[in-house]
Amino acid sequence: MSGETERATPQDPPPVPTLGTLVVDTSRGDRVGEFRGLAGSYWSLRPVRGGAEWEAEPGAVRRTTHKERLHAEIERWNARSRGELL
Repeated sequence: MSGETERATPQDPPPVPTLGTLVVDTSRGDRVGEFRGLAGSYWSLRPVRGGAEWEAEPGAVRRTTHKERLHAEIERWNARSRGELL
């Protein structure tokens, strides 16, 4: 019907984030990762401190809170200062 707003349903995939966006994979205990791109129907995420990427179902991923984002950025800065991340 005209005039009705279309509402998202649980089946609707979330919008694809831009590269580098920090997100939380809720299927892995709220693990924070950096969005690296699409891998078929999955999203490719990389740990903030570097390491092996993993694939996550888009429906299990959410944006970080302000607190989570700050914590992840501090982890990244500390790892870089110790030479663990270039």
